[in-house]
Order: sequence, then C-alpha cells, then structure tokens
Amino acid sequence: MGAHRAADAPSSSGAIADGDLLAALDLGSNSFHMVVARYVLGQLRVVDRLRESVRMAEGLDGRGGLRADVRERALECLQRFGQRIRNLPPHCVRVVATNSVRHLADPRVFLQPAEAALGHAIDIVSGREEARLIYLGIAHSLPADDQRRLVIDIGGGSTECIIGHRFEALERESLQMGCVASTRRFFGDGRIGRKRWNDALTEVSAEFQQFARAYRERGWKDVIGSSGTIKAIAQIGTQLQPTRGLITAAALAELCARVQAFEQIADIDLPGLSDERRPVIAGGALVLQAAFNELDLTSMQPSKAALREGVLHDLLGRAGQRDPREASVDALMDRYGIAREQAALVERSVLGLFDQCAGPWALDADARRVLSWAARLHEIGLAIAHSQHHVHGAYVIEYSDIVGFTRTEQQALAALIRCQRRSIAMESIKPLPGRLEEPILRCALLLRLAVLLHRSRDPDGLPALQLTVEGKRLRLRLPAGWLARHPLTRQDLDREREQMAEVGYTLRVRSG
Repeated sequence: MGAHRAADAPSSSGAIADGDLLAALDLGSNSFHMVVARYVLGQLRVVDRLRESVRMAEGLDGRGGLRADVRERALECLQRFGQRIRNLPPHCVRVVATNSVRHLADPRVFLQPAEAALGHAIDIVSGREEARLIYLGIAHSLPADDQRRLVIDIGGGSTECIIGHRFEALERESLQMGCVASTRRFFGDGRIGRKRWNDALTEVSAEFQQFARAYRERGWKDVIGSSGTIKAIAQIGTQLQPTRGLITAAALAELCARVQAFEQIADIDLPGLSDERRPVIAGGALVLQAAFNELDLTSMQPSKAALREGVLHDLLGRAGQRDPREASVDALMDRYGIAREQAALVERSVLGLFDQCAGPWALDADARRVLSWAARLHEIGLAIAHSQHHVHGAYVIEYSDIVGFTRTEQQALAALIRCQRRSIAMESIKPLPGRLEEPILRCALLLRLAVLLHRSRDPDGLPALQLTVEGKRLRLRLPAGWLARHPLTRQDLDREREQMAEVGYTLRVRSG
C-alpha cells in the first residue's frame, strides 16, 4: 500500500509504513544537518540532505545566553529546513539538539521559536545519549563485524568517544570540547603559535586521560571517525601524505605542525582546507591529536555516517519493536528492586483511565507511553527511603544517564514521579516545553488516582473504573458500596479533591 502512495504522502497511522518518508535533524554546535530517507522494504534510502554552517557555539556568552545574531541565524536555517519537512507527520520526524543548546541557561527561550520555525518538536539529548546515537548511525553504515570498534566524533561543542560491538554502545564518553569551542577557548584572539598549541594540547590531553586507560584495556579492532572536522582532516591528510583516505598518526602530526607554524588562524593555508572550515580547524585538529596520543591510535577511518543517521535508525526503533527506552525502564526496575506486581497493577489502572479521557483531553500516544513508564517506575525512590520517595525517585530519573531517553523525556518522566503523591509540584512541570505542560499535568492527575487507589497493594486489583473528563472537571465513578468498604481510600480521595483544586481542577467521586 505504502509503495503506491503519492510521493511524500505520509501514512495516516502513528506507525511507520513501507514507503513513508522519514527525517532526522541534528542541531549541532557547528552545523545543522538534515537527512530525509524513504523507508522501503525494511531499509532506509536517503533522498535528500541539507547542511548549513550555523556555529551556535560561537554565540554562547559563558553565562547561558545566546548572542542575538547567532540566534537569528539558527532560526532562519530552521525555517528553510522546515519547508522541506512541512508535510511530514510528527512520528516521522526526529530533531535532536546537542551541546550548545545543553549549555543554555533556559533552553526554552531558544526552543520555543525554534520549534515554531521548524514546525516540529526539538529534543535535547545528553552527551552520552548523543554518543549512543552517533555509534548507532556508524554501526548501521558498516559491514557486519563481530569485533569491537572505537568511534570518535568531534563536533562543534563536544567530542564523543564510544566503544561498541555490533549495534550496541558498550562505553560512552562525552567531553566538553569540540572544534568551535576549543578554537574559542585556546585561540580566541586569533593567534596560534607553537607554545600556545603545546599548552592547549596538555589541557585537552588531560580530559582524555580520565578514561583512556580503561578504554585501552577494553580494546577494539577498528577506529572510526565521524563529523565534518574529521572528514576535513582526512581530506587535508591525503594531500599531505598518501594515506589512502585514512587519517594516520604521521599525517595528523604533519597537519598539526603546519597549523602551529601560522601565527594567525586567518592565515592558515592547507591543501584541501575550505574557507568555511578554516576558522575552526585549529581546535578540531588539537582535539584529534590529543585523542591519537592518549588512546595510542595509529590510524582512523573517516565515516560518512554520523549523529543524524543514528537518529534515523533510532526513530525506526522507537516506532517498532526495538525501542531502547523499554529496555532501559526494565533495567531500572531490576537495578532498584521495584515491586513488579504493584507496578503492573498501577500501570494497568492508569492506562485504563488514560484511554477513557485521551480523546477529550487531546492526549497522544507519546503521553500514554511516558505515563506507562512512570507507572512502572513510580516506586523507584523507595530504594533510597520511604520518606519523600517520590522526590528521591524524581531526582534519580532526571539526573541519571538513561539509554534512549532525551533530556525532555527524562524531565517529563521525573515530573510525573514527583507529582504522584502529596502536593502537585508544579515547579517540576514548569521547566518543560510549553506544549507539554498541560498534557503532563493531566497525566500526573491520572497517575495520582491510580497510585491512590492501589495504596492497599491488593493483588486482586480494582473494580472497573469509569472516568469522564470535561475541561478541568473529572468525574470518577466506582461500584455501589465500594467506597464504604474502603474507608482509607475514601479519605484519600477527599484529600485528592483539595490537591487538584490547588491546580485548578475539580474531582467528583460517585459510588453506584
């Protein structure tokens, strides 16, 4: 069916169907990238690519702000990208923002107009999640191999180092240095020189030394590099020495020696170096030289694949049976000893309530998914202490590195866990993007009801629950006589009316 649809026409369901167009966007610190691919017979066929040099990292002021001209440059780029994917439904598009957006004091100030310009939601990913996605993209671009690989990606604001096997990232590190950031940090006045270079190399090398020994002991067969910096260095290296497309230690050393010989960045003149790459090549080469030195590398194979390809494959996984977030939730349940029987009871009840009010409350499949995870993890804080366990649980979820989750998803999940009992902590919901505030609040109200109704931990579960909603009014109906037989629940529901009223919602409970 999908193969016979008109070109670019999306499937009508929330699932990805054969013939659908998918798009992945990587809002990096140096460049914004977009790749558009068609999903055909289980494979991704790239049909379009867009790239623009935005240099977000240039606009960071060190206090969490973004310079106005850089902000406008980014928004104009997103408007152009948005035209290309205007007709694609949300489930066929994934957009990730990396290091520069992570460093904003209040990312919402940038994300709100950015999402409006693009026409799609933007997710901030942590450094380690970025590393996983980079490895996923590269692994899918390489022939099947049973050996471990080392992948290094030098972006504009950060550098990711990953050891992986097949499609799984085994070790992930993200360093706060990239081609733009390192050029600004060490050569901000435009001057280079050998002494400056060597002093900078000492500092950058110290960052790699924190994990280099553990990585070397883990071992790998192949070394793969990705990003524009590494591709540019490979291109220059082939002009300097016959390297057959590889970056060799000798060629890299010669390139770095030549860069040091220039007094000013503006004067750098190397064969194969573009005008666009010249302002940031010093910082990128510096980071790569430190990586080669500390990890004892002799050569590196550049890869055409990078973060955006990994985002595409992760998009497929989320839509199918390979959602890494499911495995992460299951692992957290094991790690923190969560009572699975109780979690299952709460999950079944809260999803039953959700399905009755999703329509009138305009709650989508993403909201249902995060609510399901919150139900499974709502008692995670008990591993720390019973007192304030909802607060402990929210902290664990928000600040852990959880494979597959974006920062926004973790914040939403943490907010639900924080709001499951006691007062409804609006301060945990307000930091979310505006489009999520009301849906997460409404999901929190449903989770509160499910947790409250299962307080007695009765393994037989609950009777059928009937919930109707209209705007900010909730009506819960229970079987006749049930509340009379459960006086503790009746008292809890009386208190819950007061809590909901504090956030502008009314709850009415009927028995019979």
